[in-house]
Amino acid sequence: MSQWLCLLGRVLLLTKVAASVNFFHHGYEELVQALFNVKGSCPYITRLYSIGRSVQGRHLYVLEFSDYPGIHEPTEPEFKYVANMHGNEVLGRELLLQLAEFLCEEYRHGNQRITELIHETRIHLLPSMNPDGYEVSAAQSQRALRDLTGRNNANGVDLNRNFPDLNTIMYYNEKNGGSNHHIPLPDNWRNQVEPETLAVIQWMKSYNFVLSANLHGGAVVANYPYDKAHEQRIRGIWHATNSPTPDDELFKKLAKGYSYAHGWMHRGTNCGDFFPDGITNGASWYSLSKGMQDFNYLFTNCFEITLELSCNKFPAQEDLEFEWLANREALIAYIEQVHQGIKGMVTDENNNKVAGAVISVAGVGHDITSGEHGDYFRLLLPGTYTVTASSDGYQPQTQTVTVGPAGPTVVHFQLKQTTVNNHPIRKASDKGPANKGLHKKVVPRAAQWEILR
Repeated sequence: MSQWLCLLGRVLLLTKVAASVNFFHHGYEELVQALFNVKGSCPYITRLYSIGRSVQGRHLYVLEFSDYPGIHEPTEPEFKYVANMHGNEVLGRELLLQLAEFLCEEYRHGNQRITELIHETRIHLLPSMNPDGYEVSAAQSQRALRDLTGRNNANGVDLNRNFPDLNTIMYYNEKNGGSNHHIPLPDNWRNQVEPETLAVIQWMKSYNFVLSANLHGGAVVANYPYDKAHEQRIRGIWHATNSPTPDDELFKKLAKGYSYAHGWMHRGTNCGDFFPDGITNGASWYSLSKGMQDFNYLFTNCFEITLELSCNKFPAQEDLEFEWLANREALIAYIEQVHQGIKGMVTDENNNKVAGAVISVAGVGHDITSGEHGDYFRLLLPGTYTVTASSDGYQPQTQTVTVGPAGPTVVHFQLKQTTVNNHPIRKASDKGPANKGLHKKVVPRAAQWEILR
């Protein structure tokens, strides 16, 4: 009972101030105008930027919300929503436009919950990853045809089957002792991806995203990694098999965080299928390769789930307001889940940031790394953990950490340089404040390390 009273209180907090919104399907020009309108209404907490262009030259616009837009504040997490990856799955596109206007209006009216969310989180909204496909679908006069056309981009490629296949490498590594995190991209990856996919990958590399969701349609369920099954075919027959990540329980919690805040997703029934709690492991539903969800987990620090939000891929315009009300609380509650686990700074003895430090959690076989500002974010369930920070040229540091149910636990690491003959050593490529004023002893160019005095 207390859980439902808490949820009711949070919903009432959101409805205390009602934002004025218009519910209609936005074509590309209307979408761009809507984003600029929000930017104009809330100029001090928003930034509108493009991460690239589609095949047909349409901008992939992202609207950012932050109390310092355009600036990463150390230990403040980066969050993203991506929608309309399949051009004919359009509800997410409209929900993110509604969300953008809602965040702006609620902030202007002093909604405490929304104000705290924007002050403590850097939120990035990409309403349409596939604007070309949307235009193809929207141009169909018959509703049934809208559901059937425009899925792919202008080159006829399914963007959710277009990311580098890191799952195959990861499953190979599992058998041979290799890594299952921050897997390097294949040498020729740029020649294998579409302009939209390339733009999103470069976006992921530019921001240290912590949590994300990818908004789709055609079902109503929160789907979590892995999407690609380990073993797919038995005696020539393809089978759906559960393929959990090392963070399986955490992903279930993230998915339930959306499902249970949704108007009716958690009831478990939708579109003829049954999903207990409104969630499913991707591969146990059906296996797919080269998807964006798994790519986030295997290449970056970001934990992403896929949200299937409507039985109708292109809902009728008169249904948009109902869908917004069903998803509004869930969209906000999911962003709030980025504030859990542990976070902090990794520095050296002189308080210089250490970027790329590996954060390992004993018993969880998936590591994350500190960002370029030296800060890190490790999503974890409540509990007690043994956490180690390590970086080449430094002595590892291990701490025992207790994570509570409310908010992240702040844990800083200060690493000491490794020494040889009482001299600190660091990689030859290391640059930055830690090297200032230090005289480098001349050593052969082939040497892996430089000895610093």
